[in-house]
Amino acid sequence: MDRREMLQILATVPLAHAFGIPAGALERAAAQAAQAAQDPASFVAQFFTPHELRTVTVLADLVIPRDERSGSASDAGVPAFIDFMMIDRPQMQASIRDGLTWLDAETRRRFDRAFIDATAAQQAAILDDIAWPARAPEPMQAGVAFFNRFRDLVASGFWSSKIGVEDLRYMGNTVVPQWNGCPDEALQHLGVTYAD
Repeated sequence: MDRREMLQILATVPLAHAFGIPAGALERAAAQAAQAAQDPASFVAQFFTPHELRTVTVLADLVIPRDERSGSASDAGVPAFIDFMMIDRPQMQASIRDGLTWLDAETRRRFDRAFIDATAAQQAAILDDIAWPARAPEPMQAGVAFFNRFRDLVASGFWSSKIGVEDLRYMGNTVVPQWNGCPDEALQHLGVTYAD
């Protein structure tokens, strides 16, 4: 294992704890996502059907779209990450698959089409109803529960990826040739001094 691989694993530990995902599963999923991000054509879903995978990809990119700062969730390999998590954590399978089914059913009810075939405005209208739990109407609670879990998976996948770490602008893991202690301004701000 080289230094880069070790740093990637260490970066996933806080995410694993925050989202209740075992660190080992998160690092294996991150590795699969990294491979898919480098070579998208090589990725073959183990859990999702082709339609589900396209829905996961569209929805993940709505959660974390590409912008001037970084790539999107799919650019970071998040759909592959989520697919891996479904295999590794089978207790999540039913809620995610049922949520994707709910999303398509709700889109068909409102707009007579699947979620991936809806316009950006139609997709946004549905997400507006499920993305804010405190203001979601009662009939949307199944969608709210799904979207909360899905958004957590997207965040875990994205910020454990190379693109996500770069998006955070993490400045650690650099060599400091000589440590001269904490700068005086920082010590004053904290109200502490070095003891003699």
